Amino acid sequence: MKKKSQNVLTLLSKAYPDAPTTYLDYNNAFEMLIATILSARSTDAGVNKVTPELFSRFPNPNSLAEASVEDLAPIIKRVGAYNRKAAYIRDTSKILLERYGGEVPKTIDELVVFPGVSRKTANVVLSVVFGINEGVIVDTHIGRVSQRLGFTTQEKPPKIEKDLKELLPQTKWGEYAVLIGAHGRRTCKSRKPYCADCAVVALCPSAEL
Repeated sequence: MKKKSQNVLTLLSKAYPDAPTTYLDYNNAFEMLIATILSARSTDAGVNKVTPELFSRFPNPNSLAEASVEDLAPIIKRVGAYNRKAAYIRDTSKILLERYGGEVPKTIDELVVFPGVSRKTANVVLSVVFGINEGVIVDTHIGRVSQRLGFTTQEKPPKIEKDLKELLPQTKWGEYAVLIGAHGRRTCKSRKPYCADCAVVALCPSAEL
């Protein structure tokens, strides 16, 4: 299975040479942290539509920490659960200031303390912004494709991540998330995977041809 995973990465690297490390728009670690909190159960495209106004009005932890839920909710309304997320990003900004001097920390253990930050969120921030891969990012796309390829039978992201960490060398954790994520978005879609166009169809036990 480990050899198969390496072959999958080799094929997907050729199929998606332009795969981005993230689909969220951001300018710094603070913006990425807030954007990933907003992205929970929302599309990256939807988040990218609200963050320009959000960061224009509240460009740093200081300004966001002083905002009220009533200030923030109308701006982020289209991402869903906006009242809860408004509280999350405000309270996260307060913790950033109180504990870290406004600087985003660089470990999973520190990041998951923030309101609305899961392991996935923490892994995204660490990998994308800092190039640190303490774990493997598992979003809906990565989880789905990993299951279809037979790399895991688990359903919950933490358990999927555990399987992937055991399967892959740590040096490949970041690359795996980028390439599998791109494959899930472009080809191995949720409802109708394009198996006929799949670069790894010969290695996939779930292929439908």
